[in-house]
Amino acid sequence: MEESKSSLSKPVAVIACIAMALFYVAILYAPTLVLRLPPPQSFKNFMIRRFLGAAVSSVASVIFCALVLPITSGEASYLFGVYGIRSDYIWQAVLFPLFLTSLMYAGSLMLKSMELVNEWKEFWNQDFLGRIKIYLISFPCQMSSLASNVSFWRNFVVAPLTEELVFRACMIPLLLCGGFKASNVIFLCPIFFSLAHLNHMMEIYGRHNYSLLKASMVVGLQLGYTVIFGSYASFLFIRTGNLVAPLVAHVFCNYMGLPVLFVKRKGLVTVAFVAGMISFAWLLFPITQPDLYNDRTNNCRCWQGYCSWN
Repeated sequence: MEESKSSLSKPVAVIACIAMALFYVAILYAPTLVLRLPPPQSFKNFMIRRFLGAAVSSVASVIFCALVLPITSGEASYLFGVYGIRSDYIWQAVLFPLFLTSLMYAGSLMLKSMELVNEWKEFWNQDFLGRIKIYLISFPCQMSSLASNVSFWRNFVVAPLTEELVFRACMIPLLLCGGFKASNVIFLCPIFFSLAHLNHMMEIYGRHNYSLLKASMVVGLQLGYTVIFGSYASFLFIRTGNLVAPLVAHVFCNYMGLPVLFVKRKGLVTVAFVAGMISFAWLLFPITQPDLYNDRTNNCRCWQGYCSWN
C-alpha cells in the first residue's frame, strides 16, 4: 500500500473522530441552546431542524477530512473516491451487500412471507377486482403521504446518508491513515458511532418519564445493536471501498428492525433464521472480496483499506 509522507498519527486520528462524533450530536441541539430559537411547534419542524443540523455536520466533516487527510489531487473523482463515493461497480455495491444483509433477516423474511400468503388468501376469497381497483386508486395518495412523512425521510434517507458519510466515509479513512489496521478499525469505529446515540438516553429519560435504570437498559440495548451494525457497516466499507455498500445495508436494517429469531408455532421462522445466519457466515468474505468492487488492489493510498485484505 502506498504511504504518504504526511500520514496522520494515531492520537490525531482518534481525536478527530471523537470531535466529529460529538459535533454530529451537539449541532442537533444548537438551534435551541446556541441560537436561542424557540422550541419547534410540531414534530415535523423539530425533525426538519435536525435534518439541517445533520446536513451541516456532514458537510463540515467532509471538509475537515479533506484538510487533514494526505490528499494530493484536486480532481473530483479522486476527492469523492476518498469517501467511497464512486460511480463504478455500483450494481455490485448495491446487490451483493443487500443480499448478504438479507441473510441475517431470513427469519423475518420468512415470517413476512407467511403473513403475505395469508393476506393473499383472504384477498382472493373476496372481491378481487374491487380490491385491485381500490388499491390502484389509493396508491398515489399513499405515495404522497409517504413522501411528506418526516419519519420516512429520517429512517431511510437522512439518518443513513449522514451517518454513513460521517461515521464511515470520513472516520475510516482517518483511522486507516492514522496507522490502525483494518481489523482494528472495524471494531474501533463503532465506538464513535455509539457516542452519537448516547443523547437518546436523556431524551428517553426526560420525554417518556422512564426511570434512569429503565432508560439505561433501553439505550444499552440500542447501543449494543448500534455497535454490532457499526462493525458490519465498517467491514463493508473497508472491504468494498464503496460508500453505497454500507448505505444500502443501513437502509435495509432500518426497514427490517431487529431480526426475528423465534415465533411460537412457526418453526419455519427459526429454521430460516439459523439457515440464514449460517449462509451469512459462509458468504461474508467471498461476497465482499475486494476484487469484486475494484479494478486494482495494490499500490493504494492509505485510506483504501481494501488493499490490506489481499
